[in-house]
Amino acid sequence: MPKRRDQIKMSSEEIETFLHGRRTMTVATIGRDGWPHLVAMWYGFLDGAPVFETYRKSQKVLNLQRDDRITCMIEDGDAYEELRGVELVGRGEVIEDPEVVMAAARSVVQRYFGVPDDQIDGFAAALAAKRVAVKVHVDQVVSWDHSKL
Repeated sequence: MPKRRDQIKMSSEEIETFLHGRRTMTVATIGRDGWPHLVAMWYGFLDGAPVFETYRKSQKVLNLQRDDRITCMIEDGDAYEELRGVELVGRGEVIEDPEVVMAAARSVVQRYFGVPDDQIDGFAAALAAKRVAVKVHVDQVVSWDHSKL
């Protein structure tokens, strides 16, 4: 009999499809005091990796500059039998290059803002001001889909 964990695990294709859905990502970094710091972020993709843009002086960036460990969770579902999610464990790379920040902002705008293509750069430029990009280098993926039970 297969283990319950194996029954609910998503395939690579299912994970990819799920991550590319329009969801919010919970980002966990480690604070100066050792406690987790959690925030909800919209995210995009850069070279296939999850990326988000955020203020250069935000707590999550300060935390990543001290300790680059990051865990991200993307989930959905309201009832137990609907719960699905993906946990990404890895390292957060803080990137200050304006071109990379703009690319990250552009990806976020395309995914969440619903603006016409000819307005994406304007919205992205507003997002990119005084910000950095954080690219998630994933070392481990954990997934679950309770609808498979």
